[in-house]
Order: sequence, then C-alpha cells, then structure tokens
Amino acid sequence: MSTNLLLIPGDGVGPEILAQAELVLDELCNLTDLEVICEHADMGGAAYDKTGHSLPQSTVSLAKDCDAVLFGACGGPKWDSLPRANRPETALLRLRRELDLFANLRPAILFDCLASSSSLKDNIVAGLDILIIRELTGGIYFGEPRGVETLDSGKQRGVNTLVYHEDEITRIAHVAFKIARQRDNRVCSIDKANVLETTEFWRQVVTSVGETHYPDVELSHMLVDNAAMQLVREPKQFDVIVTTNMFGDILSDISAMLTGSIGMLPSASLDLNQKGLFEPVHGTAPDIAGQNKVNPLAMILSLAMLLRYTLKQDDLADSVEQAVERVIEKGIRTPDIYFEGALLVGTDQMGSEVVNELRNLLN
Repeated sequence: MSTNLLLIPGDGVGPEILAQAELVLDELCNLTDLEVICEHADMGGAAYDKTGHSLPQSTVSLAKDCDAVLFGACGGPKWDSLPRANRPETALLRLRRELDLFANLRPAILFDCLASSSSLKDNIVAGLDILIIRELTGGIYFGEPRGVETLDSGKQRGVNTLVYHEDEITRIAHVAFKIARQRDNRVCSIDKANVLETTEFWRQVVTSVGETHYPDVELSHMLVDNAAMQLVREPKQFDVIVTTNMFGDILSDISAMLTGSIGMLPSASLDLNQKGLFEPVHGTAPDIAGQNKVNPLAMILSLAMLLRYTLKQDDLADSVEQAVERVIEKGIRTPDIYFEGALLVGTDQMGSEVVNELRNLLN
C-alpha cells in the first residue's frame, strides 16, 4: 500500500533542504518496497507572495488528506511587516492547530564524532540522548484573551493568557509515558508550579496520569528555571522531558546547542494517531539561502522520524540515521559543523553523501 506525503518547501533554505530529503526518500523507494506518492504545496512567505495568504486553504486540504507532511521552514525579514495574521510563522501555528498536532517531539542526540562541536565539554555531552516532548496546541501561544488594548486611561496594555484544560495535559502526558517505556523508563515534567497556578495544575494532572496508568515509569518534576540550568550543567540526567508549549520552545533551543549545531536537530509534531508534520528545528536562515551552504541533515533526520512514527518503518528509520552518522564519521562537514581538517561540502554534496551511504547499507 502506498503512502501519501505532502511536501512543503516553505521559505529561505527550506526548498534546498527538502530537495535533499526527497533524494533520500527516492533512494529508499528504489531500494526497498516502500511506496510513496508525493504532492507539493506552498506555505509561509512563498505562499503569501503567490496567493496573498500564508496558509492557502488548498494546502490545508492537502495536509488533512495525506498521511504525513514533510516541511522545510517558513518566515524571514521580507514578511516581518505583514499583519500578524498573514505572517509565515502564524501559518505554521494554524496548520498545526488545523491538524490537531498537539505533541511535538524534539530529540537532542549527539553523535560521538560531533562532541567537539558542542558548546559544552566532551565529557558532559558524550552519549547525550534526550527527547523533549512539547505540548503544541495549548498554553500561552493560543490562550484567549490576547492582544494589545488601550485602557480608559489612554495607556496601552499587552495581554496573553496561559490556559490549559485537563484533557490537553492528559493526552501529552500519555505520549510522554508511552515513549518513555520504549527508552529508559524515565519522565521529567517541567513546570513553574511555584508561581503559576496553571502549571501547578499541570503538575497535578501529569502526576495523576503517571500514578494511574504508568506506575512502572519513574516520574520527576523540575521547575523550568532549574531545568534550563541543569541542561547545561548535567544534561545526561534527563531522558524524556515533557513540558508546556512555551517552556518546550525555549528548552529545546537550549538542547540544540548541546548537540553542536541546530542544523542537526529534527522534530515531529503528532496527532493522536501519530500522523504528523516533520520539520527541522532550525529556521529559514535567509542569510545563507540559495548559497548551497545550509546543513540538510536535520531535514533528513526529520524524514527518519516520519518513517519511525507515522509509517512504523523502524528499520528504514534506523538506516537513514546510520547513513547520516557514517557521513559525519568520515569527517564530511557543512560550514555549521566544520572543523579544521574536515572535508567542507555544500548542501547538495552532503545530501548525495547520505544517499551513497544509504545505498551501501541497503544493498
């Protein structure tokens, strides 16, 4: 049975990195019995320039009808002056909400040969393997009321609302505990329960889910400010982290620096059935767009997550990840992970090297 995928290049470096993931996908189809039907659509600034809408309804319809979405990146200074409703970043938030993609999985895995590229000492990060699970469709990013208002005094006030419903916390907690059972059986829930009532409630609900349904999984809690410190002090103490939308956004970027480059980090945003949108953590990098400099490995590793979580093709996902690791072990580097003595390559050659290693693994 064939799988229907929607490919959205987006803006900036998005088209360049997605092209390399497509090459890997094509090679998988050539070498295995994987059958994929791909369609393409626009979102973000590119879509706005063509249609006047950063998220055309046609893209939403295609996304709802497919099995998974592989997405590059969206946004850039060109569109920063647009009204917020038309900005590329808003389009991505809307698509996640339209698809009910509530669980964002962001792994922070350090390949041994990249330990020297980390901002921390080798002995602190060697063997690092953390998974941050971020609630994606609730919290302060979506709470109402929101906006900027003028008071009777004539002064203005900005308002955002942090709100979580019990079922939103319950379902993300289930995701975290289930995945922990496939790893080291440990979950750390991050909150600010000492100050924010909403996250005190978060702690209570996560605790209840764990005690009721997952007594075999070790659950701990940590305040977000301490968690930020611990991620750079002793990151390997964590296995699975589950947290709110905003805290997850911030902590996953901290974890990016532990791995040597944000250009190495994939992500998955999943619904209840693990249908999802898969994208690199990094942004559009407009300063290097179109220059064949961007690292495509996060995009290729996002494809591996698609294979693992939506298509349930663990063996193929392993092969893609192994191909990436082999390329890195050979000292082949894009500028973001380059060191003196390595072989400096561009986006296209890095993608080709991964395809070659994948061919060696699967033949």
